[in-house]
Amino acid sequence: MADTKDQQHPQYKGDRAIVNRLLGEAVSDHGLAELGRLLIRYKNFPGARDIQADLHKLLNHWGLTEAGLYERTRAIHAQGQVYRDLGRNREDWS
Repeated sequence: MADTKDQQHPQYKGDRAIVNRLLGEAVSDHGLAELGRLLIRYKNFPGARDIQADLHKLLNHWGLTEAGLYERTRAIHAQGQVYRDLGRNREDWS
């Protein structure tokens, strides 16, 4: 029998802070990129249900579908590094 217990994601604490910030912001290129990145990270993850629910709440609040979000973020990333102004040397997709 498979264990159905929810897991704790190792990036939960930082991601929770990002999601909380996004919930209070208007749509921006950076916000869209973060939403897309986090949707990918938590898709099918067995836990962090609160983050998953809030990510979908953001999609609805910003009037987007998941496919529409990814279309927009592909265009954002094609224009350049969306994270360059944040002093990050790498994008965090793990």
